Amino acid sequence: MRCCRDRKARQFDSGIVFKSTLTGGCRVTHLTKDIERPLGQALRPSGLQRRLLPSASALWLSAAAVALVVVSGAIALRQTPFRNPAIAVTSIPQADVPQPATTEVAVAKPAADAKKGGPSIIHVNPEDAAKGNGVIVIRDPSAVGQDLSHAHLPDKALIEDSETGPLPIRAADGRRPVDVYARPWSGARGARVAIVIGGLAVSQTGTQSAIEKLPAEVTLAFASQGNSIGRWMQAARRKGHEILIQAPLEPFDYPNVNPGRNTLTVDASADENLERLRWTLSRTTNYTGIMNYMGARFVADANAMEPVMAELARRGLLYLDDGTTARTVAPDLALKDRVPLASGDAIIDGERDRGAILKKLDQLEATARAKGFALGTGSAFDVTVDAVTAWVAEAKKRGIEIVPVSAVAVDPEKG
Repeated sequence: MRCCRDRKARQFDSGIVFKSTLTGGCRVTHLTKDIERPLGQALRPSGLQRRLLPSASALWLSAAAVALVVVSGAIALRQTPFRNPAIAVTSIPQADVPQPATTEVAVAKPAADAKKGGPSIIHVNPEDAAKGNGVIVIRDPSAVGQDLSHAHLPDKALIEDSETGPLPIRAADGRRPVDVYARPWSGARGARVAIVIGGLAVSQTGTQSAIEKLPAEVTLAFASQGNSIGRWMQAARRKGHEILIQAPLEPFDYPNVNPGRNTLTVDASADENLERLRWTLSRTTNYTGIMNYMGARFVADANAMEPVMAELARRGLLYLDDGTTARTVAPDLALKDRVPLASGDAIIDGERDRGAILKKLDQLEATARAKGFALGTGSAFDVTVDAVTAWVAEAKKRGIEIVPVSAVAVDPEKG
């Protein structure tokens, strides 16, 4: 033990060292009794004792650790709301282009179901999602609207090759052209007006003007007798239009009144009419369905119309009846064959006058406010295109939504 060099006592473990004034040496006095301890000097534990006795802070840390473990275990074992919430998956698109509320989304289930292999389908209850009953909403990036840079390109899974050209067909996974090529809309319950302008591809300048001027929400219908339909289809799709193909059907007084080449007639056999229909369908791609071009006699004959409706159902296309005759059998056959059907409420340009056309459009608005939606058809005349373009801009300000024809079609497959 090294001696101290001052007169102050230094404490070593359980003893005190004093410097001798006579000998200059050091002596250690061990205080074994309280009476021998100088006043004010508390007995300190030895080094070994200090290591064995826990401090108050250590005790508090230990207690906190135990409490943390207990709370974590309780949360982990709790059923709700921290563990395994009931998850419903729905697809909610952007506000400007919502999709139908009910959908099916393939997702991989965790844990138990994962052992069975493969994804499962979760059926969504839109009411639960709307009420916020513990629903986790997953946004589907594919449902935000049309990608206009690709809208003009046909989906190869929806194409059937034929001698006359590509034909629309349901995909192997069940997808239909009426769904894939449809223009999205808001899905709101307000008043909706669909406007279909036909006769495109007959006049090159008129077609170009209609595509450039008409709002994208207006549906365009191409005449199967037209020229460069594929090129005009691409231009229209890039602008965001939903499109139809016009099928020539037999009118009264045929052939004096002739819709054109490959007209479907009442006297032709079913095979002949289907061959003519397929020629019409092969004229272009990327359309959601067909509409009649003339055809007052044909659409009133159930025997003639039945094979046509069955073919449309097989290919996943809608049918638009322009409403020119009240004798049409299209609604009954469409329901029977499960074909999406849209029916026209008015022909807007029966009189080629701007004021008369605007009046017809105002009547469509009144119909839409009364029953929820209305559909008008017209042709690509300059006066019609200009009137529709101006009216749509004003109607939007009045809260009318302009929608594609697919948005007002009754689809038996969707209930």
